[in-house]
Amino acid sequence: MSAPLLRQLHPLKIKPKTNEVYLQLAAPLQNIIITPPRLSDAPAITQILNDPRVYKTLEGPPCPYLLEHAESWITSVKKESDVVLKALEDVAEKERQIEHGAAGLVVVNGCPVRALREVQDDGTDIFLGDIGISRCVRFHYLRNEGEEAALVTRNAALATGDPEIIWTIGYYLAASHHDKGIMSAALRTIMLDWAIPRMNARRGLGLAFKGNAGSVKVFQKNGFEMIDTVEDCVVIPESKGGGVVGLHFLRWSN
Repeated sequence: MSAPLLRQLHPLKIKPKTNEVYLQLAAPLQNIIITPPRLSDAPAITQILNDPRVYKTLEGPPCPYLLEHAESWITSVKKESDVVLKALEDVAEKERQIEHGAAGLVVVNGCPVRALREVQDDGTDIFLGDIGISRCVRFHYLRNEGEEAALVTRNAALATGDPEIIWTIGYYLAASHHDKGIMSAALRTIMLDWAIPRMNARRGLGLAFKGNAGSVKVFQKNGFEMIDTVEDCVVIPESKGGGVVGLHFLRWSN
């Protein structure tokens, strides 16, 4: 791997045997890493997202969650990861061709790592969950459909690196690893190591089902402040118990 590419990948670490990039959580959770998604994760994702302790906190995934759902989702998010890594590789290649000087670290439109894994003593790892950052598309706290639609359109149109982009974080974690501080540390790692320095992220919006105190706590530990709770704005499918639930909105700025 060339020196320019290693520089553009900073602060990502690289596995020497596979060249897979990753971020590592700080001690005492240094055995938890965040990598790009792998197609081999599908069975583990399927198991986790069929656990009511997990899926009842999530709006998007269908229930029951089938292997084909996991495979389709991985294919989609892997493409997003690959786009970011390709952008870094392209800049590094241009830099390699320059005889004098070095290009600055490029600002990118996403994070190439999102899969949480626990590294075992033998060097293998176990898939634990997912944490993804994307441009926000939900602003129900405005309580005006026209204003919300306009903000969604504006947010999507902002150029890469624009400090006005409003980012949102979505995540889930295997129930076996709840209440260990892993997700709070993972969010901190994504924000401080990648989103702020490599995406120029300056604004964020966290969303959580009303009453999901654990998720709210994860955001608040990372500087998000509760700004509103919109009642009964999410319809829960019958397969997940039915009914409607509100959303907490938490804001972050840097």
